[in-house]
Amino acid sequence: MSPTPKSYGSWASPITAEALANAEIGFGNLRNFNGHLYWTENVPAAGGAIGIFRMSASGAATRVVPDGANVRTRVHEYGGAPYVVVAESVYYVELTDQRLYRLEAGGIPAPLTPAGFRYADCTPQFANDGSAVALICVREDHSDPGEVRNALVRIPLPDGGAGEVLYGDSDFVAHPRISPDRKKLAFVTWDHPHMPWDASEIRLADLGERGLGPVRTVAGGDGESVLEPEWDADGTLYFISDRSGFWNLYAWRGKSGQVVWPRAADFAHALWRLGQASYALLGNGRAVTRFCEGGIDKLAVIDLRRGTGRVLDLPYVEFALLTRIDEHDVACVAGSTREPDAILRINVDSGQTQVLRQASRALLEPDEVSTAIPIDFPSTGGRVAHAFYYAPVNPGFCAPAGELPPLLTLVHGGPTVQASPGYSSTVQFWTSRGFAVVDVNYGGSSGFGRAYRRELEGNWGIVDAEDVIAAARHLVRTGRVDPQRTAIRGGSAGGYTVLVALSTSDAFCAGADYFGISDMTAIARDTHKFESRYLDSLMGPLPEAQTIYDSRSPLNHLDGFKAPLIVFQGADDPVVPPNQSERIVDALRARGAPVAYLLYPGESHGFRKPATTISSLQAELSFYGQVFGFVPADQLPPLIIENIKPSAGR
Repeated sequence: MSPTPKSYGSWASPITAEALANAEIGFGNLRNFNGHLYWTENVPAAGGAIGIFRMSASGAATRVVPDGANVRTRVHEYGGAPYVVVAESVYYVELTDQRLYRLEAGGIPAPLTPAGFRYADCTPQFANDGSAVALICVREDHSDPGEVRNALVRIPLPDGGAGEVLYGDSDFVAHPRISPDRKKLAFVTWDHPHMPWDASEIRLADLGERGLGPVRTVAGGDGESVLEPEWDADGTLYFISDRSGFWNLYAWRGKSGQVVWPRAADFAHALWRLGQASYALLGNGRAVTRFCEGGIDKLAVIDLRRGTGRVLDLPYVEFALLTRIDEHDVACVAGSTREPDAILRINVDSGQTQVLRQASRALLEPDEVSTAIPIDFPSTGGRVAHAFYYAPVNPGFCAPAGELPPLLTLVHGGPTVQASPGYSSTVQFWTSRGFAVVDVNYGGSSGFGRAYRRELEGNWGIVDAEDVIAAARHLVRTGRVDPQRTAIRGGSAGGYTVLVALSTSDAFCAGADYFGISDMTAIARDTHKFESRYLDSLMGPLPEAQTIYDSRSPLNHLDGFKAPLIVFQGADDPVVPPNQSERIVDALRARGAPVAYLLYPGESHGFRKPATTISSLQAELSFYGQVFGFVPADQLPPLIIENIKPSAGR
């Protein structure tokens, strides 16, 4: 059948908001314990709660924790590494009270730690006879809300308790790892005002019954970010450092670390969540590592003795959470351009892959998927920025002759994370309705080396906004999108960039802000410990940089808001509190600017409930339909945009 002519935005899509919300499954914390793969997975039918799953010998996925459990730590608020398996016991953090629980095979969960603390990134300590005697964990002490304290603690087994502090002399700690001979402990530290991707250290100390011996630094410091220490079977300590300008793999054998396989590529992500695993040691003188070139991930097998590497030819563009299965196989979470994420088993000798579990069923047929096209484009000051472009695709429809598609510009959060070209049901939600989408890796994004990441230092609210504006104008200039129907969408730090771009330029005709920042001084005062000094590097320290904070706060540029804005906010967000959204909405409302606001009780930073996903996507689609003058094919709940003019759109 020939496609039906219909205006862009009005195409009927197989990806409804309900289908997306109920199929959007994410994998995390993949690990091999005792010869079995374990991972975390959100369960849409349980309101987005996260469970622990185990791969059985038959290949079936079995839920380990009972119904009602929600496995998520709030250390740093972003969490990560919320469980560990020791023998037949699973130790996990329950979201509701942040206590560690012990779950014996066939038993019921029992609390191991008291209230008032948060735990993550635990590793077991074993006695010489092989019995587990303790867990060494990252602990965040919230017993005094006015002074949150982070430390490495040792929790005795089986008795439990709050934990004996082994190390608490830095503002932050991560990734504790015990040497194969059980005598040394390596871990990562960093201090305010730095973030771990700015300056961090690998620390090393003897580990004994009475705690740690003298602690020394073996890598890192000012101007160097170090991550992911791991011990090999021969006693070599490996880690990732960006001292060359890119995060590469290094080996420490008692002296200064030596790069293993130098490459102008990032081998790690910025440490927003604990427990990332960018490489796996095979135990036979080899390692498997992911690395990112041009925003696209690849996988390589490295000979650790010779310093040579071999890139595997695999049909995937994202790799994360690598874990060793045996000397020849690893497992990881991988993403392709046409299908949802999968847990893979990869034979590193042959390159053969086996899909062990798919994140969700594909909501589109292969010919219905819009795949990422990498683009580089000029930005302000002669800089070159990067993005992935997605054309509108839906075989059942075509646009009337001469019509160009509306553009949706995506702004990732962080701001020091990165957009990737892997399949995203959210991107396809828009492209299958007739939107063009561009996902921008603005200056400051990870994946392009330290120098690119540092372009945002002192320039947040400038470089990021310049680059997303340049991306939209590049696509307009090259004739791919309608200049009268350009929208911008982002969450958290990306929401801030949305507000900046709308208040300082005319590049966008509409904007969607998900829990974005409107008042920089207030966020520096109100946000959580992990990011409480982040703005020192992005804008400058207070009070010296007060004029910069004022000048870059969208709340102080209300005259610039001409395009309609829709704002989404979680009522329980500790990272970007609701007052950030409420103040900008109230101010625009008072000025008669077109605005819509949706507040979601029970949601935190990043929406997790399927009902919230459905509501926000439907409202955003209705918003664009009203602003751009098209009628969505979906049956949508009413959305009131305050102060919108009847003549808005086309």
